[in-house]
Amino acid sequence: MNAITPIRTPLTIVLASPRGFCAGVDRAIQIVERAIEKFGAPVYVRHEIVHNRHVVDRLKALGAVFIEELSEAPDDRPIVFSAHGVPKSVPTEAKARQMIYLDATCPLVSKVHVEAQKHFDAGREIVLIGHAGHPEVVGTMGQLPEGSVTLIENIADARVWTPKDAANVAFLTQTTLSVDDTAEMVETLKQRFPGIAAPHKEDICYATTNRQDAVKHLASSSELILVVGSRNSSNSVRLAEVGLKAGAKDARLIDDASGLDWSWFEGVSRVGLTAGASAPEDLVQGVIDAIAQRYEVIIEDLIEARETVTFKLPRLLTT
Repeated sequence: MNAITPIRTPLTIVLASPRGFCAGVDRAIQIVERAIEKFGAPVYVRHEIVHNRHVVDRLKALGAVFIEELSEAPDDRPIVFSAHGVPKSVPTEAKARQMIYLDATCPLVSKVHVEAQKHFDAGREIVLIGHAGHPEVVGTMGQLPEGSVTLIENIADARVWTPKDAANVAFLTQTTLSVDDTAEMVETLKQRFPGIAAPHKEDICYATTNRQDAVKHLASSSELILVVGSRNSSNSVRLAEVGLKAGAKDARLIDDASGLDWSWFEGVSRVGLTAGASAPEDLVQGVIDAIAQRYEVIIEDLIEARETVTFKLPRLLTT
């Protein structure tokens, strides 16, 4: 007698788009891959090229060696600077050592570096809205002499910052922050310093904004939000936070399918699924596959925007 296959519970996965790799991350990963193809292994990379363990492990297997300081790299091997950007002293040292180096800094981060230099040259006091210790923040502050940029991490900081000349100030922001939280800090600064110089265009990058907007819609259309991404990825952490603030009953950040806890799914009929800008799409598919082993999965697409941005690779890799 044939056993009766139990009927699986239906579960709708609302799949956010855009999700996963942004143009800056895609470019940075390509730079490491192409450098290994061109120069052979090992190729050294200062800091994790992007904040995702799976990406880093795959590049290690290809021949990338990840280091934290330039002093750990030999003079005769190529070095790649991560997508987060580096202090100005790093390429200066690489030039002095006559190293082959490739700058994988996201062009949108480089734009913030250019803005910082312009404000400094104009004699303005600069505040940077961001998270202490994040490599992007370290890199941006490191574009200028020590003490030239003051870091603001929250509303309280924005309320108490006291410049020497309130009429000659400017602000910048880390590119991967919460759009809403940053807006509150910017508004506080503008109320205190009506003439404060702002970026010509929002510093928070298009990919961060698009993914956060999509998560806000997920919050209204699903009971549980899953964000695929690493815990040291600022934009991924922000996605989970944004989901909760937008009204989701639950939002969880997971590295991959192994991070799923099936107790989260009790009483849930609709799950929102997205990925941080440094998370590969195969990890998202892995989560879908794992859920499909337990539930009768129905996929719904939530399309917030269509991204067509691409960034050129360094000339050294294309000639």
